[in-house]
Amino acid sequence: MHMKRTLFTLAAALGFVATAAQAQGTYPTRPITLVVPFTAGGTTDVVARFMADHMGRTLGQQLVVENVTGAGGTVGVTRVAKAEPDGYTILMGNLGTQAASVGLYPKLAYDPRTDFEPIMNSASTPMLVVAKKDLPVKDFKEFIAYLKANAPKMNYGSGGVGSTSHLTCLFLESLLGVKPQHVPFRGSGPALNALLGGQVDYVCDQTVAIVPTVQAKQANGLVVAVQNRLPVVPDVPTSAEQGLPQFQATGWNALFAPKGTPKDIVTKLNAAARAALKDETTRKRLLDLGAELPDEAGQTPEALAQLVSSEIDKWVPIIKGGGVTGQQ
Repeated sequence: MHMKRTLFTLAAALGFVATAAQAQGTYPTRPITLVVPFTAGGTTDVVARFMADHMGRTLGQQLVVENVTGAGGTVGVTRVAKAEPDGYTILMGNLGTQAASVGLYPKLAYDPRTDFEPIMNSASTPMLVVAKKDLPVKDFKEFIAYLKANAPKMNYGSGGVGSTSHLTCLFLESLLGVKPQHVPFRGSGPALNALLGGQVDYVCDQTVAIVPTVQAKQANGLVVAVQNRLPVVPDVPTSAEQGLPQFQATGWNALFAPKGTPKDIVTKLNAAARAALKDETTRKRLLDLGAELPDEAGQTPEALAQLVSSEIDKWVPIIKGGGVTGQQ
């Protein structure tokens, strides 16, 4: 009887191990929640939905995009940091949430460098300065002069304190020595709507969100903050062409999982993300909106970890120099 009980226990244990291994091997077995820490319609949301569409087909389970807003994106990021590390809750973070947040929030509930498993950088997005249509400037040089003369009366919209759009405008402020009014929104989508409605004078936004507006001439694209002109908006000059070469800013949007997510799950998610960037339709959708896609070397979790670390080193001093503090 004792021998039978022992054999039964051993069989049950082996069965459990086999079932667990099988479950892990067949991940995912249910839909995956992809948290976007901003409202729908902004750059991070657009990139997330493009990636989720293809990744879901690769993985055989839907990636459900959930917009969780608040505190410059840190509410949504904190939720993912505290989620079960089982691969069923992941994050599309960005420059603001995974780097700038370190300088903005003294009581930040997560550490971007240690509380996540990096999956892959999905898309880098050059920054543009875009003015409302009736602002009396015809180019970036005139805009700089106008801003210096009227800064206290001018305002700009952003996707929230610490967002990529806010950081870029803050960087511009520091270079020009001006202090216009910052009007934060719960995402770059609402900020763009305010620009189109004339409630804000200008925005500093990522190509993915703002390019269609510039192409349609609904607003005045003044400058791209990168070294070369962008094929999607070839008439918009670079910052170097407009006399401010040090104004260089590129946003990025990347996938992360909670710390402790098994390596094989991270590897599977990375492979699905890589497959999305190899897909011609997905590539075209991103490239047509002005995104820059990472090369093979830049598509590894290790490359993303290095990016997060280097961006924290770059942006935190700019934030502290501007005396900006976020509220949670």
